[in-house]
Amino acid sequence: MSKWMRGLIGLLAAVATVLVGLMSWDGLTAEASIPDAPVRHEVRIVRDGYGVPHIIGKTDADVGYGVAMAHAQDDFANIEDVVAAVRGRAGAITGEEGAKIDFARGLLQPNEAAKVGYPRLSAASRLVLEGYARGLNEWVRTHPSAPRVRGLFPVNGEDILAGFMLRSPFFIGLDKPLGALVAGTPVPRDSGPADERGSNAFAVSAARSDDGVTRLIVNSHQPWEGGVAWWELVVHSDEGWDFAGALFPGSPFPLVGHNKTLGWANTVNRPDLVDVYKLEVDAAGENYRFDGAWRPLEARRIWLRVKMGPFVLPVPRTVYRSVHGPVIKNDQGFFAIRYAGIGEPGQIDQYYRLNKARDFAEWSDAMATQGVAGTNFVYADAQGHVAMIYNAKFPKRPKGFDWKGVLPGNTSKALWTGYEPYTAYPKVVDPASGWVGNANNTPFMSTAATDELDPKSFPEEMGIETYITNRTWRYYDLFAAVNGPISREALLRIKFDKGYDKRSWAGRWMAAVLAVEDPALAEAQALLRSWDWTQDGEGAADALAANVLGKGVRAGYGGVALPDAAPELRAAVDELMATFGTLTPSLGDYQRVRRGDVDLPVMGGPDALRAIYAPVAEDGRRVGNNGDGFMMVVEWPKDGAVRSESIHQFGAATIRTKSPHYNDQVALFVVEKWKPVLFDRDIVGAN
Repeated sequence: MSKWMRGLIGLLAAVATVLVGLMSWDGLTAEASIPDAPVRHEVRIVRDGYGVPHIIGKTDADVGYGVAMAHAQDDFANIEDVVAAVRGRAGAITGEEGAKIDFARGLLQPNEAAKVGYPRLSAASRLVLEGYARGLNEWVRTHPSAPRVRGLFPVNGEDILAGFMLRSPFFIGLDKPLGALVAGTPVPRDSGPADERGSNAFAVSAARSDDGVTRLIVNSHQPWEGGVAWWELVVHSDEGWDFAGALFPGSPFPLVGHNKTLGWANTVNRPDLVDVYKLEVDAAGENYRFDGAWRPLEARRIWLRVKMGPFVLPVPRTVYRSVHGPVIKNDQGFFAIRYAGIGEPGQIDQYYRLNKARDFAEWSDAMATQGVAGTNFVYADAQGHVAMIYNAKFPKRPKGFDWKGVLPGNTSKALWTGYEPYTAYPKVVDPASGWVGNANNTPFMSTAATDELDPKSFPEEMGIETYITNRTWRYYDLFAAVNGPISREALLRIKFDKGYDKRSWAGRWMAAVLAVEDPALAEAQALLRSWDWTQDGEGAADALAANVLGKGVRAGYGGVALPDAAPELRAAVDELMATFGTLTPSLGDYQRVRRGDVDLPVMGGPDALRAIYAPVAEDGRRVGNNGDGFMMVVEWPKDGAVRSESIHQFGAATIRTKSPHYNDQVALFVVEKWKPVLFDRDIVGAN
């Protein structure tokens, strides 16, 4: 054999070795957690006629085990994504997008924080987390082909806590400044949500209702698929845990819903809870100045696992940390990030206690633990109380700094270390008007004008938002228009309202669209001038209005400059003409809910109280993927047991495409109907 041939064979062998290594190294080098000690759990999982699981356990830990088993049956892939993110292996499943999550994990260090924080949780919370982890491990043991990558399981209770600690900062807006710093662009002064996701929540007291019934509307808007999509369940334990509601993949607790005597809904808020500091770093990039002394800048090498075709490539990155928190290096220098709840595990204890609270006093005590760093709570209970809590773990910031700008990182004077007490939070409790609401807006529009909070009572350093969504303008006026008692029918009309207010971003956007000077767009503008500002499917302009609104909502909700109206209107016209050959198709033909073999029309629109966010699909129609999804109406009649109804945009079987419950609720959802929640554990088996 010639020398060059031997060399070629050797080269090919080396290449083959490298390729095999790239295909296998991720699984071979992955290390699973040490599982918690084995425990035998006594749990029964019963599914009702819509496939909603009712999880009945002897202990709360048994329920946690059952929650994991039932949810894994319906949605294992999304739960696996959460576990992969906790392990820094999201990129091994989803490639570059997952690697971004893995970088965030390396930067924020949730696993290290969970290791420190786990012993600080109550013993009862740890038992539930460990039960949940055992349930996931058992599911994988009995379904060994389900995981997409090797070595993720088993998990333990500490891993479940780490999942919360990784994801929760992004619910308070960490993604906006973090994304800007990674990209090397200016840090936005508004650290709120990066997109138009929102929620609605309303409560009406027994004293204001027409029939003496206290009512709560749970209406959180989330993506309809993925890691933060709602999954409905009912739980019961012999230790007094009785709750109906919904949760996200990776959570052992319902996050919204009701127990026998009280309930709540959440809406995203966006106070300023994230601060960015510019560090003064030496020439070597190894030390930063703080209070006149040099401190070592912690640096750590991490390896991102990035799937590309059949290979998983190792990509090195360096992450940094200072006394402030995680640090990003870009072309402008080194920037530290500090955010509310950094390194704290208390949200687990808080949600568990909220689930089991029996009255407003116990619920308020749980809220006062300040474990949940940010999200509004709209509350109602059997005693007729209603409340809107602008819940945010407000940093206790000194005066004298521009807290919305980039702060000096060289002085402890700008480094907050504590939080304002729960008593300082904006709250509306039992207003004379008898109603409270929130639609991702300033807390100073939470009830009737005569009962509102005074903005001057809250320091500027708290960073309380002033933004008003279209939904806020609508519910504020609609409640004000109700003279006398508020009936169930009136409350649901408000919830399903499809109108737009000219005082909102939609009014400014439409004004810009109608001001475009282009004869070729005159017909479309004339049609939009005839629009009745309601997306109910009854007007000829509704489809065009839906398209145009969809092009402005992200900027409108984000409070940033609206896009150039001319090209957006031109694109709207082109899209409708290409698909329908007319500017006036019915809204029902244009806007759809699709799931498997179900394809139905749906009314509503972006930032309407009947919220439908719908990107344009390949066939030119808008197909819903966000907005109204899981919803509940909860009622406490006088001297009667709680009753509730719910609906999900799709069904209980999240990814089980062959299940009848994959899409069996769509037909009810699109016509704004409800199904009963079978909350009595003694009757669920018969239904």
